[in-house]
This record gives sequence, structure tokens and C-alpha cells, in this order.
Amino acid sequence: MDFAAILPFAIFGGISCLVFALFSLSGGTSRTDRRLEEIRDPGARLRSKDEASVNNVLEKAAPALSKVLEPKSEFEQSELKVRLANAGFNTPNAPQLYLAIKIVMLGVGAFFGAGYGLTIYGFEAGGWMSVAIGAGCGMFLPEAILTLLKMSRQQKIFLQMPDSLDLLVVCVEAGLGLDAAMRRVAEELKNAAPEVCLELNAANMQMQMGRPRREVLRDLGIRTGVDDMRSLAAILIQADRFGSSIAQALRVQSDSMRIKRSQMAEEKAAKTAVKMLFPLVLFIFPGIFVVLVGPAAIMLMNNLLNG
Repeated sequence: MDFAAILPFAIFGGISCLVFALFSLSGGTSRTDRRLEEIRDPGARLRSKDEASVNNVLEKAAPALSKVLEPKSEFEQSELKVRLANAGFNTPNAPQLYLAIKIVMLGVGAFFGAGYGLTIYGFEAGGWMSVAIGAGCGMFLPEAILTLLKMSRQQKIFLQMPDSLDLLVVCVEAGLGLDAAMRRVAEELKNAAPEVCLELNAANMQMQMGRPRREVLRDLGIRTGVDDMRSLAAILIQADRFGSSIAQALRVQSDSMRIKRSQMAEEKAAKTAVKMLFPLVLFIFPGIFVVLVGPAAIMLMNNLLNG
């Protein structure tokens, strides 16, 4: 029996073992544990049972799977936490889940690479190369997705900052304190600026739990990873330290952000002529050339053929 005939049975056996392992990990949760989890996380009862079982499987398997890729130094661990926080994942077990997903995707990529490479090339160099390429692509796919999520979230926060800051300035100048103003902004703009409001709610909750305002604002700038938010946090920390007017500091920051966005718009407008050059040369000019020169070329060809 050759390898092509054995491969379907091997794939079926591997998938069956994987499904059995997942079901064995997801079982064994008592009703008391589920009730305590619902009390700890009120949103858990709103999720479906399939999603909850998948989350339980990942949470149980994450500590063992993440040991292979777990950063050794505190600097690398903090850097990973900051990257996940910039993408919107702020839970304590987010690094473990992320590393576990990378290990799982490495296995999935190696599995599909083996299914393709060993079927086409057999046990030759091309087959093992396909396994290695599949494993590498599977391992670095979560990295690419995390980078895209981080960039997308930071862009949304960057675009939502002007409206949020303007409303914050209005609230502070109307007589509200900074905590109450942040809470008011989070309530008013929860549909228009959900990312910014989520960060403001997290900051408010930390201040209500007793953390110093300076630490909360500094973490707010680091957690978002947006330069404007870092500048805003630094200005608020300076105003709180020296006892200056928070409303005036927010007004200055709002004006500087407005000037910055105006300059960015002018910069993009100035680049438009250069960016339009390549589509014009590649798509517009050939059509114009055919329309203008085509009839003359046809007449010239007819004269040469008749002459």
C-alpha cells in the first residue's frame, strides 16, 4: 500500500484525536463553577454555549501550550502585554491565550502543509519544505492579525480623539471635575467613539478603585499606543502635579490637535498631484494615445499598403 492510499486514513485519525482531546478538555465543569463564573463575568451568560466551551478549552490549555513561547525577561513580557493592550486585549490571561493560539496555529499550519506537501512530493525535500512553510505561516499568522488589529484600533482612536476631547473641554469648562467629565464623555459618545469610551471607562474604574490619577493617566497613554492620547495624559499629569487649570490645559491640547489635523489634511492634499501621476500614466494616457494616434496610424497603414 503506497503513501497516497494511507494518507486519508492518517488525516481522519488525526482529526478524530484532536476532536476527542478538545471534548475531553471542555468537559468536567460543575454547575457551581459555571455559576461562579457567571457572577465573576456577567456577560458570560449572554454568550452561547459553544463559545463558552471554546473559551474554556483555550483557558485550560493555554498555560501548558504557552510555556514554549513564554518570554523569559520581564521586558519582553511587558512588551507583549502592551502590544495586546494596544490591540484591545486587556485581560490578565491575554498573553497566555495569544501564545497558545500561536502554538495551535503552528500545528494547524504544519498539518495542512504536510497534507499538501507529502501528497504532492512524498517524503522528499519538497514535502518537508511544505511542512516547514505551513508551520511558519501558521505561527506568524496570529502575529500579522495582531498587528492589523493594533493599527486599526489606533487609527480609530486617533480619529475619535477630536470629538472626545472637544466634549471633554466643554464638560470641564462647565464646572465638572476631570473624573466626572471623563464619565460624561464615555456616556455621551459610547456609540460614536466606542474605543475611546472603553478606555475612559477603564480609567474611571481604576480611579474609583483607588489608584492614583497619575498612574491611571500614564497607563491610559501606554494602553492605547496613540501619540495624541499620550500627549493628553502627559498634559493632565502635569496639570494635576502643579495645580494648574485642567480646562486651560485641555483647551491648549484641543487647539494643538486641531492644528495638527489641519496640517495633515494640507499634506495629503499636496501629495495628491504626485499620487495621481502614476494612475494617469498607466491607465489614462494609453487610452488618450490610442484615441489620438490610432486613426492616423490606420490611415498611414492603409496608404502604405495601397501604395
